[in-house]
Amino acid sequence: MSDTGAGEPRLETTNLEKYRTRNPLVRRMFDGFFAQVAECVRATGARTMLDAGCGEGETLERLADLLPPDVLGIDINPQCVEFCRRRIPSRRFETGSVVDIDAEDGRFDLVTCLEVLEHLDRPDDALAELARVSRRDIVVSVPHEPWFRLGSLARGKYVSTFGNHPEHVQHWNPRSFGAFLRRRVDIVSLSTAFPWIVAHCRKRIP
Repeated sequence: MSDTGAGEPRLETTNLEKYRTRNPLVRRMFDGFFAQVAECVRATGARTMLDAGCGEGETLERLADLLPPDVLGIDINPQCVEFCRRRIPSRRFETGSVVDIDAEDGRFDLVTCLEVLEHLDRPDDALAELARVSRRDIVVSVPHEPWFRLGSLARGKYVSTFGNHPEHVQHWNPRSFGAFLRRRVDIVSLSTAFPWIVAHCRKRIP
């Protein structure tokens, strides 16, 4: 990790690279995605929030004006955590796993977990943890398949795996993702921000 010379730290990851794309179509898709996430976050009225799998902090930076005063970001990659601390010094970041979150039950009004579950061998364990530490609201997103893979192919990405990102081990469409979520949580809304699925969920009270 190093500085760009303009005061912003630089982190060499494929995620940061994709968010900085100059492709106008891809940029519009990202804008649409974050607008949909913002709509879900705004509806919660949360005052405490966990961003589980915060990556490089793109969500927390883009949605800064909507976020509550108490926000924690966690990521399993220590380099990402250090990057976020330098990028957004006003927020707290810690190294941690989404399948074993170091927080008490119901600690956060809102838990977000964006573009993470598709990377996990145990997504149900992660969803259970997100629900455990949430007091009420959970916002999650995953790629909308097969459109995500087809979009990658159209851009000449991951051709040898027919457009599938090598780190994606779970694949959902709205119907199958909805069925997955309903095992653990109640769904408020399930929408497509092409080529992603965005779900606003509520913790299920026994």
